[in-house]
Amino acid sequence: MTDNLVIQYFVKGGWIMWLILPVSLVTVSVILERALWWNAHRRTRNSAKLDQVFGYLEDGNVVDASTVARQSHDPRLQVIYHGLNHHHASLEGALQIAAGIEIERAGRFLVVLDTIVTLAPLLGLLGTVTGLMRAFFKLGDTELSEQAITGGIAEALIATACGLSIAVVALIALNYFSARVAKFQFELQTAATNTEVLLRTALATREEAAREKWIGATPIEPAA
Repeated sequence: MTDNLVIQYFVKGGWIMWLILPVSLVTVSVILERALWWNAHRRTRNSAKLDQVFGYLEDGNVVDASTVARQSHDPRLQVIYHGLNHHHASLEGALQIAAGIEIERAGRFLVVLDTIVTLAPLLGLLGTVTGLMRAFFKLGDTELSEQAITGGIAEALIATACGLSIAVVALIALNYFSARVAKFQFELQTAATNTEVLLRTALATREEAAREKWIGATPIEPAA
């Protein structure tokens, strides 16, 4: 019964429904794909290992910190691993590149949802115009005028309702996933900044200790 009703509405919506249909399918597909991706992302998070890596970095133990980070699938730890793996060349540059790759993965297909938010209402509006045009074109036929007007108005309203519904769903999903990406970006930036600060502090402390040890071991020649 419900299937027949959906088909009836689809047919009454006019030819524009054949354009709205793939847009709705793409919307559902993107939302499901992003939901599954974020669910998998949540499962990879490992705050305990992140704290462990920070502890190693605080002690200046780059080797153990890199080993622990490499063994985790947490994107934050993967960014840290790539940074530590190139810390002799450019720690900051390696962290930025790795973080950019992770953020791009998190924001995948959001541009599609952004496009649908604008495209779907326009398709609905186009269906409204074509439906009303079909109704007015047949007003001169007294025998079919009532049926034509009713069918044209129905086509216009169905197309508009479908276009707006898709746009609302896409807008809600877009705002939700965009907020998740922004939060994820902040977490990556925080992890990268902590890595830089801890590593530089540990290396500076180590150099200072080595300098003091060297000064203390250097014999002082007596004055002539």
